[in-house]
Amino acid sequence: MTYSIEFRPSVLKNLERFPKRDLVRIKKKIEELGRDLPEPNTTKMKGNHSFHRVRTGDYRIIYEIRDDRLIILIVKIGHRKDVYKGL
Repeated sequence: MTYSIEFRPSVLKNLERFPKRDLVRIKKKIEELGRDLPEPNTTKMKGNHSFHRVRTGDYRIIYEIRDDRLIILIVKIGHRKDVYKGL
């Protein structure tokens, strides 16, 4: 089952500030998410929200799975030291 990928507007704006080397890895990991979704039980974040996370180097991709429409919504991408602030 293939999921389509959607981004919050703030995520697209933030992608411009990442180094090119890291941006290539982040884009590759996002494409992998759409093709082969990891086990949701292992990527689910703690708390009352429906966010999941995946690691790519020093960066984390925070996303939400919307099974009813087969969409992965990318909520936030950032360095591991501060990506979880404000969620």
